[in-house]
Amino acid sequence: MSNRSRRRENRIAAVQYLYGWDMNRPDHLNDSVRRFFEVKEEERDYFSFGEELIYGTLEHIDEVDSEIRLLARNWDFKRIAKIDLAILRLAIYELLFRRDIPPVVSINEAIELSKLFSNEDSKRFINGILDKIKEKINRPLRHAALD
Repeated sequence: MSNRSRRRENRIAAVQYLYGWDMNRPDHLNDSVRRFFEVKEEERDYFSFGEELIYGTLEHIDEVDSEIRLLARNWDFKRIAKIDLAILRLAIYELLFRRDIPPVVSINEAIELSKLFSNEDSKRFINGILDKIKEKINRPLRHAALD
C-alpha cells in the first residue's frame, strides 16, 4: 500500500474516532483510543499517524472549535453535522498545529473525506471554512514548514 493511501486510511480512522468521541465522550481517552484501534484489521502501529492526529486534535480542541465558531458565522455550532465537525476539527488541527503537513494536503484530504462521509453541500461548507483559515496561515501552502 502506498504511503499516501496509508495516510488517508489513518485520516479516515481519525475522523471516525473524532465523530464517535463527539457523540459519546469517554471518561478515559487512552482506553477509548486503544479499544477503537483493537477492532481494526491492521495492527495498531499501522495507525500511528492517525493516533497522533486524534490526540493532537483533542489536545487543541478548544482552539480548533474557536476557529470553527469564528469562521462559521452564519451557522449555529451545535447544528453543524457531526461528521462535518469531525472532518473540520481534524483539518484545522493539521493546518494550525502540524507544520510538517503542507496546508494544501490537509485541505485536499478534508475535501476527500467529505466526499466519502458527507454530501455536496458539506464539501462546499468545509472548503469555505478551510479556505478562510488558509488565508491566515503564514507558511508555504504547498510544502511542509522547515523550521
